[in-house]
Amino acid sequence: MNPEVTIVMPCLNEAETLGDCIAAARRGLEDAGVEGEILIADNGSSDGSPDIARRLGARVVDIPAKGYGNALRGGMDAARGRFLIMGDADRSYDFSRIRPFIEKLRQGADLVMGCRMPGGGGQIDPGAMPWKHRWIGNPVLTFIGRLLFRCPSHDFHCGLRALTKDAFLQMDLRTPGMEFASEMVIKASLRGLRIEETPITLHKDGRSRPPHLRSWRDGWRHLRFMLLFSPRWLLLYPGLALLVATGALFARLMAGPLRMGGVSFDLNSLDIAGMGLLLGYQMVLLACFVRIFAYTRGFLPPNHILSRAFGFFTLEKGLAAGLLVVCAGLGLIGTILYGWAMSGFGDLDPLANTRTVIAGRTLVSIGLQTLLFSLVFSYLGIDQKPAVQALSTRS
Repeated sequence: MNPEVTIVMPCLNEAETLGDCIAAARRGLEDAGVEGEILIADNGSSDGSPDIARRLGARVVDIPAKGYGNALRGGMDAARGRFLIMGDADRSYDFSRIRPFIEKLRQGADLVMGCRMPGGGGQIDPGAMPWKHRWIGNPVLTFIGRLLFRCPSHDFHCGLRALTKDAFLQMDLRTPGMEFASEMVIKASLRGLRIEETPITLHKDGRSRPPHLRSWRDGWRHLRFMLLFSPRWLLLYPGLALLVATGALFARLMAGPLRMGGVSFDLNSLDIAGMGLLLGYQMVLLACFVRIFAYTRGFLPPNHILSRAFGFFTLEKGLAAGLLVVCAGLGLIGTILYGWAMSGFGDLDPLANTRTVIAGRTLVSIGLQTLLFSLVFSYLGIDQKPAVQALSTRS
């Protein structure tokens, strides 16, 4: 019969503290009154950590692929329990106090986050967390995570967590390194899983060696991962803002020079506005590409709006729209060529024709980008036809 709870500890040379963590975990299981197992996901230790774990009755799973995410994912794959509790084996987390995590899972939570920060009721012992993590890294990343993904956690990167095995399988976690912690919370939020938190105390770890965590490198990896999973904030919203602002300026300057106070905006400003218009359009298209790629590859959950877009937006419609815009641009450029031919291919007045040329080339560029986007959009959607039809039927 499988145990109710599996406590998973990633391990890479934790001989100094592993025994204490296993003992605390046993006390935690007894205090909660549950049948459980302790699983050590060993990531290539060379200090005898696996032998210590086996001697103390823990189950050891060897994870050859290096990385925090690889170790935890491998351990969770091998776990037999219905509930999974994860935490570092460096004595910074007290596994003897896991009862609140188990109780919340029994009450229906899918993911229970520990909270070390005072804002969520947690506590940090003196010297347990570097100042740059406590006052800069963790608050900033937590704020961004709550803003972008509406996650209720006050401590986005606490390493002591509990989740159901079903939630773990549903999230389809993939990242190999420290960003695994962000991926778990982001995917749980995007999939609408029930996330709760419980306050904990962070203790000073018991290792004599430096931690595996590299503050700036791993902090950037977390931030990068969050932004990539939210193309709306990284690309779509800035792109739309740039598109609207430069588009309005472009349209106004097409009508003639604009004077504001003692400053005059004319052809050079029109050219720059056209460049901004193209950049904004490219950012919007790139946001669509990122979202489509993440959806079709399973990084993000199904999206009804995107599914309907696959059903409505066809390659033929995209090609027709792109060709129409290209033809409009070529038509504007053609009027200049026609006037040039009628004048015997002599000199042209730049002031009279530059606006039309800028408008024409801008439309041609937008039209060509629309054509290319339509081709790639259609290609990415090939494998999604059955899923799209199923979603459309349910809708």
